[in-house]
Order: sequence, then structure tokens, then C-alpha cells
Amino acid sequence: MNWKYGQNRGMSRYFPLLLALVAAGCGGRPNASARLELNVATAANLTKVFAELGQTFEQQTGIHVTFSFGATTQLAQQIEHGAPFDVFAAADTEHIDELARKNLIIPSTRAIYARGKLVLWVPDERVPVERLEDLARPGVKHIAIANPQLAPYGRAAVETLHALHLWDAVQPKIVYGQNISTATQYAATGNVDAAFTALALVNDKTRGRKIEIPESLHAPIDQAIAVVRSTSKPDQARKFVEFITGAQARGVLRRYGYE
Repeated sequence: MNWKYGQNRGMSRYFPLLLALVAAGCGGRPNASARLELNVATAANLTKVFAELGQTFEQQTGIHVTFSFGATTQLAQQIEHGAPFDVFAAADTEHIDELARKNLIIPSTRAIYARGKLVLWVPDERVPVERLEDLARPGVKHIAIANPQLAPYGRAAVETLHALHLWDAVQPKIVYGQNISTATQYAATGNVDAAFTALALVNDKTRGRKIEIPESLHAPIDQAIAVVRSTSKPDQARKFVEFITGAQARGVLRRYGYE
């Protein structure tokens, strides 16, 4: 018993020193949770290009960006309900402007950063689609588009089909995706014969046929960005918007097919 008591007394002499060493070790290590970070609500058509731009931005500024990709309408609704986003990069201008009217974004940060391009993607070359009118052919069974009530690219697809007087023939074949990425995935997995998607999501290395849609067939897909008013990091959020609207990012956006 005396030996154990002596041992415990000896350990107690060193316990404050151990605490000090642990505290020093914690303080000397970079705390990952303390790093600068932005949460950006991002339209689904930007999945590939913003992944690249986010890495470049972090390398240049040390600010890590976490993207939440989704349909523009749903992201706007999340911001209205208090979702903790710092920046909103939409696939249109309307939702940014609506949030501005509700005082939920900082108007001075609102900017158009890109104009998207709509394409029809036919992954399997054996599918008999060489032009948009071929979508009405019996051999084409299923066509994916993003939900037009949620996604600007989906609205543009519907406008295109109406402009070409194809809607009545094609509507029974339509499969709706929650957003443009989902619609594209339907085609990539062979669940549909073709998909209306963003050019940025089906680059030159993507298999199959890509038919660009003339802008005259639908409203321009101008895409706007802004800082969310509730952000706790306004300076960093403004810096991200300035980066996305700057010359370097414009070059990357153009490479992915944006104007």
C-alpha cells in the first residue's frame, strides 16, 4: 500500500507538467477547424469548373471553399430559410435579384460572371439523333432535362423545344432530373438516350455527340453571383466574388464553355 501511495504521489508531481506539454502541443499545431473557410451555394452546372476555381482560389488566398451544388431555385429557398451560405453563385439572374429585393444578399456585390451554353448530349453514337428535330423519332425513347421549375437550364430546354414546335412530340419522352447534374447523369448511365445539359458538364473528352443549341431558341442563361447578407465573413466572401469575376477565372470559365 505504501509503495502504491508513493508511486501516486510521484506521478502527481509530474501531472501539471504533463498538462502543460499537452496544451503546448495543441497550441503548436495548426488547427484545421480554425482555417478560413467559405460556404458557397453553387448552381449544379458549375460542378466541374468551380471545383477547379476553388482550388486555385485557395492556393492564392489560403481560404478554403466548400461548395453546395444544387438546383438554383432550391438553393435560393435554402438561403431564404437561413442556410449558412456566404456566397450564392446562381444559374440565372432572377433568383439573385429576388434575394436582393428581400434584403438577403448585398446588392453591391451582385455581378454576372458567365453566360451558360445549352447543349443536347447524345452519349451513344448509335442513337439516331443528328439534330434536335430527330428527338421526335420513334427510336428515341427517353430524354432528360433538369426540372424547369427549379433549374434555368431546364427552362431553356423547354423553351427550345417549344420554339422548334417539338414539345408535343417530345414531352411524353421527358425524364426530369432534380438539377442539371442529375439530368446529365441519367444520360451518362444509359438511362436515357439524350440529355439537355450545360456544355460545361460535357467537355471535349466526353464521349458521344454534343449538339449546341442556338441562343435564339431560348432566353440567355446569364448567371449571377453575390455575397449573402448573413455571412460572418464578408471580406473573404467579397474576395471570392472578385476572383470569380476577374480575368483569371473568366479564362477558366471560357475554357469550360461559358461566355
